[in-house]
Amino acid sequence: MIKNLGIGTGRRKTAVARVYVREGSGKVTINGRELGQYFAQGEHVLMVRQPLMVTANENNFDILINVYGGGPNGQAGACRHGIARALCQVDQANYSSLRSNGYLTRDPRMVERKKYGQAGARRRFQFSKR
Repeated sequence: MIKNLGIGTGRRKTAVARVYVREGSGKVTINGRELGQYFAQGEHVLMVRQPLMVTANENNFDILINVYGGGPNGQAGACRHGIARALCQVDQANYSSLRSNGYLTRDPRMVERKKYGQAGARRRFQFSKR
């Protein structure tokens, strides 16, 4: 049986990532695919790996991630947030370095909803005096 050392839920925009940290050699799997295969852009791959680099755990754990919702940028941010939370569960000593780099903060920026009587979230319909 495989034992999870830490479990974390990461969120950004509308993306949600469930992260499971296990003993291993540093393999990151997202939705059954390798990290490099899942995220085409290197920027997103780097973003996901940041909490591991900061805590010097790049080759210590295998990470399994289930992520859904949002786009690539939101999903990468959600994965980073989830990994950071899970690493805090594994070892409380990681907390200060992850907090100071801002990886434990949930990014609250989301798309504002469209309101009735308006063309968009804030844009009004064109006003006609006559």
